Amino acid sequence: MTPEAREETVLEAVQRRRELVNDAIDADLPIGDPERLYEASRYLLEAGGKRLRPAILLLTAEALLDVPLLGEDYREFPTLVEGEPPIDLMKAAVSVEVIQSFTLIHDDIMDQDEMRRGVQSVHVEYDPETAILAGDTLYSKAFEIMIAAGAPSARSMDALDTLASTCTRICEGQSLDLEFETRPTVGTDEYLDMVDRKTAVLYAASASIPAILLGADEHTRNALEEYGHAVGKAFQIHDDILDLIVSSDDLGKQRGSDLVEGKQTIVTHHAREQGVDVDGLITGDDPDAVSQEAIDEAVAVLEEAGSIDYGRTLAREYVEEGKEYLQVLPDNDARARLEQVADYLIERGY
Repeated sequence: MTPEAREETVLEAVQRRRELVNDAIDADLPIGDPERLYEASRYLLEAGGKRLRPAILLLTAEALLDVPLLGEDYREFPTLVEGEPPIDLMKAAVSVEVIQSFTLIHDDIMDQDEMRRGVQSVHVEYDPETAILAGDTLYSKAFEIMIAAGAPSARSMDALDTLASTCTRICEGQSLDLEFETRPTVGTDEYLDMVDRKTAVLYAASASIPAILLGADEHTRNALEEYGHAVGKAFQIHDDILDLIVSSDDLGKQRGSDLVEGKQTIVTHHAREQGVDVDGLITGDDPDAVSQEAIDEAVAVLEEAGSIDYGRTLAREYVEEGKEYLQVLPDNDARARLEQVADYLIERGY
């Protein structure tokens, strides 16, 4: 990594791209008519978010073309095919972030979560009907924005196909997540399959779509997709751990809500295998009504069983696996940043 890149932390690198994506969201998803619908659609996007998925997309593009970090205009990004007109890679980045926001809105409705990113959920701030329509609007807008990236028609269709299949998999994963809440036990393979569908597929799309749009070969596309699958699973496992150990203020939602609501995670699965009565750790099913002392006691039991450490170890294994797939990229600063992003996904504090 060059000295200039080394001086910047991975979080600073992500934040610089986050600012560009935020500006692009304003341009590519303007407030339309009816105003209330578009305000609700933009509500979570404006509430914050790290923009990790679009950052991965942009970094992957930089790595593929071996360009300096932030050295190209993402609106006029060159391709790997000589003589082709440039494409608007920033629209692809906005598209995946819009899909992410759509999933969060619908997740909060289904889980009846009242807080997200430190603000009221969309269905609370507005109403459930408007929230559903806002999510649906974001879903359709994501495809419009991806088309507008201006890639050659065949590659544009491949990118749209990837985005569509990703959305289908996310819905499958959410359905499995809901189903698992009604089951006494869930196997490790079942959980990891659910996590891959619900969370990791959008990371996989974020890493592979720039390769598709820019004209990379199939081997490169597949390797980048596998990078996303691996680090996406690590991200979700770490997220499950953070739900237990990070304060509500930092989480932007009630701490321990997954445990209270009976969600199956790799932590609770491991604890059950160690003989812990996970269902008896918390009494009541309302996260807001459960005391922090009760959460502390439950977490202490999970720590004693080694279940939280087990989750951390598994997440690290996935990150290391994911970084191996990056060998398909040129050895440059952007690839090094993607390795650092993978580490950050399981080192972040919230």
